[in-house]
Order: sequence, then C-alpha cells, then structure tokens
Amino acid sequence: MLQLNLPEYNFRIKKKNEKLYIFDEQRKRYVSLTPEEWVRQNFLRFLIEVKGFPAAYLAVEKQLEMNGMKKRCDAILYNDLLQPIMIIELKAPTVRITQATFDQVAVYNAKLKVNLFMISNGVEHYCCKVNTESAKYEFFPEIPNFPF
Repeated sequence: MLQLNLPEYNFRIKKKNEKLYIFDEQRKRYVSLTPEEWVRQNFLRFLIEVKGFPAAYLAVEKQLEMNGMKKRCDAILYNDLLQPIMIIELKAPTVRITQATFDQVAVYNAKLKVNLFMISNGVEHYCCKVNTESAKYEFFPEIPNFPF
C-alpha cells in the first residue's frame, strides 16, 4: 500500500476473488481496502494508539440525513455524554486537501454543530477549531493529544 506520513501498523488483510480487504477494528468486520480506507485505518490507529483518543468514542462511517439526502462522515468523535465534538474527514493519499474538503466538512457540521475538525489524506494532516465569531478556522500546530 501507499506510504503515509503516519507510524506503520500491522493489519489483518485478506484477499478474496482478487480483491483485498482489511479488518476494521472499529466496525468489527472486513471492508474493501481502497486507498481512502488505508488512510482511515492508519489514521484511526494513530489517533487511538499515539494521541490517546478513546476507541469507544469514535464512530466510523456515520450516516447523517440532511435535507432528505444521506451523507456519510468518515468518523465522528463523541464525548462521554455521547455528543459529537469533532468531525474527522479522510481522503486517499492522492487527493489534495483543498478548500472544497473543508467545505465538505462544513456541510456535515450544519447537522452536527461541532467546532473541531480534523482532515487528513495520510500525508497532510490538519486539525482546526472553528471560531464561531469570525467564522474562520484556527489551526492547531499539530494533532493534539486527547483530551484537548
């Protein structure tokens, strides 16, 4: 798989009908191993094992309904009261992170109303807080440890 700007981890990977699958510890099942899924699995392991994010507080591929349309967040971090506190958006390593990526997260945020975003393509990582008064992003110098 593609080299990422993250620690290296071992994963359970299997091949079925010439297609690769990776075991997702969060969803407790094998999922198709796409470049975006490779980033998701590595990035979530990084958050849990290095940054101390509680695995139980992370929901993966969380479906949202907005204006009658179904959208899917890559991951959402909840607090101990089961309230969403952060949207995590992940892209394949070949996908550039642009304003459109932040706009996509803002669409999800219309429903979730959180003030923390994390975006990564496995190579570049961004974590920011939305300043509600100025409607601007305040970027963290690095991905913070949990709790922040």
